[in-house]
Amino acid sequence: MFGIREVDAAGLKTLLDSGEKVRLIDVRSASEVAQGIIEGSEFMPLHTLPLRMNDLPKDETIVFYCRSGARSAQACMYLSQNTGIEAVNLRGGIISWYQSGMKVVLPNAA
Repeated sequence: MFGIREVDAAGLKTLLDSGEKVRLIDVRSASEVAQGIIEGSEFMPLHTLPLRMNDLPKDETIVFYCRSGARSAQACMYLSQNTGIEAVNLRGGIISWYQSGMKVVLPNAA
């Protein structure tokens, strides 16, 4: 999508299980996050990315996700254009993760 790197749910699961350093970032709203997250992810609403992008590591794979993949694709584009960091978008978002049978947890349980 739009020339950014993407991974599907199965690919993300493989990446997370590989032991590689992965920073998994949820860019949804607080009310969406309250309904469930991918275990191990951190919350960074899309609108806060400009304020926090300099805190992101250059030596880890960064994977953004949202509900359907659109906002996380925007995050990838923004990060690439402003820092040169090539983040990865979860294609289809948390919906595709859940529909693939992957585990979703409540934020306080993660």
